[in-house]
Amino acid sequence: MAKTTLSERLRLPDGPVDLTAHDSRATPGFGGSKKDQSAATAALAEVLSDQQERLYAAGVTGTDDRRVLVVLQGMDTSGKGGTIRRVAGMLDPQGVQVTSFKAPTPEELAHDFLWRIERSLPGAGKIGFFDRSHYEDVLIGKVRALADPDEIERRYDAIDAFERRLVDDGCIVLKCFLHITPDDQLRRLRARLDDPAKHWKYDPADVDERRLWPRYREAYEVVLERCSSSYAPWFVVPSGRKWYRNWAVGQLIGEHLEALGLTWPEARFDVDAERERLAATATV
Repeated sequence: MAKTTLSERLRLPDGPVDLTAHDSRATPGFGGSKKDQSAATAALAEVLSDQQERLYAAGVTGTDDRRVLVVLQGMDTSGKGGTIRRVAGMLDPQGVQVTSFKAPTPEELAHDFLWRIERSLPGAGKIGFFDRSHYEDVLIGKVRALADPDEIERRYDAIDAFERRLVDDGCIVLKCFLHITPDDQLRRLRARLDDPAKHWKYDPADVDERRLWPRYREAYEVVLERCSSSYAPWFVVPSGRKWYRNWAVGQLIGEHLEALGLTWPEARFDVDAERERLAATATV
């Protein structure tokens, strides 16, 4: 019997979404506990390193224009930045592109909401990480009433069409919802206040957003249901345990890379002739 992959375990099933039914501290697919994560991460790093180099080499040589976009979404303190630091740390930085989306600038607001997203997509052979993404425009836009309901509806359809175009163009779209509970967030915000080294991470506005938790949860449930497709599904990553979250996102990337069947680009020169030419320089 074939082994169940983590992608299969974490992929959001079709149908209505109820995030309260998901355990944020679960560790599906991980055969151990926190003490085993160092060894598991080391093994994962070897896989990621090999697969990413193949992807990057193909992009550099122009033999394959495929690339990967990792979209990280989640409530404040769910660990989007931390996940990128840990997972991207296992990759060659030459082949990594990280974009963190903040409040749109006046220039960005003058364009369609997908304009700034299009400008930040990874090139051939690269793995791009989005810390927040185009989904902010249907999350904050809805919760904070920054756009009217008809516009929000248009954006859901625009996102689906945009992701379809990306996939058709050779981009793997890996969307991870980092799932935490209000209690998880409360512990993390308190920890930031209790540790002077983490005060820089604390934003008083997070408390204001926290008061809107039920509305954000409902907005996410709509997003996950409306914008999870066969070509760009959502994966719900339990993120109450940071070590598991980091391993799980890395594992998802590894599985998607392996599914590409990446090979090394063939030499575009005569290998034997180059050996002879090189040997002739032995006394240089």
